[in-house]
Amino acid sequence: MFGRRKKNDSAKDGGAAEQVVDGVADAEQDDAGEPEGAAAPRRINLPPAPRPDGPWDVSEVLGNPADGRVDLGGIFVPGVDGMELRVEVAGDAIVAATVVLGDSAVQLQAFAAPKKEGIWGEVRDEIAAGITQQGGIIEEVQGALGWELRAQVPVPLPDGQTGAQLVRFVGVDGPRWFLRGVISGQGAVRPESAGVLEQIFRDTVVVRGDGPMAPRDPIVLKLPNDAQMVPDGVQTDDQEGSRFGGGMGQLERGPEITEVR
Repeated sequence: MFGRRKKNDSAKDGGAAEQVVDGVADAEQDDAGEPEGAAAPRRINLPPAPRPDGPWDVSEVLGNPADGRVDLGGIFVPGVDGMELRVEVAGDAIVAATVVLGDSAVQLQAFAAPKKEGIWGEVRDEIAAGITQQGGIIEEVQGALGWELRAQVPVPLPDGQTGAQLVRFVGVDGPRWFLRGVISGQGAVRPESAGVLEQIFRDTVVVRGDGPMAPRDPIVLKLPNDAQMVPDGVQTDDQEGSRFGGGMGQLERGPEITEVR
């Protein structure tokens, strides 16, 4: 069952994370339109590094990838007790899923990538440039999931002032795909508390498909076969009977995104 989440939801449930991603996407598009030579030098894209702990390509999973995971088509998202799962859309296409767990959240989005090159290094540069242009602060660190960006992003507050949203951008290159995670809430404020979210990211399975896709095209997702739409905030009896508990049975539709890159 799906409900619409308001755009002004609090940062603790991941509501601000999508705003951060939207702003970065706009900045990346602006950079793409700059004349040749105007952009900052790019990193050399190295081949994807080994992934002994995940995330996984569907070809690497023994057994049924849906066991213990929610089948969203392009990705299989692990289920844990107490989590909520929301989706983000671009037009009519579902392109991202957000796992909310307590006062933290991680947004998951998969993209097509070149066959022999990883793109996370280049994407980090672009995200950093976009946030810096917004007046934010970026720190690149080696974290539990490899190289990541820890950002302080300016966000408007209800009283009209400007505050700072702490966000972690993580990413892993796979075979012809790239998986990005955006961790918000306490998982960004206190990275040492984000172990479960990080494990969800590691245990995610990506289904790239064999069809041609341009690098960075989002891998489109789908709703589970038994999913239903419900108005935002409506509770149902199915929530208590979820196999993962804590509302996992009622996937929610997050705020619509007009542009996702």
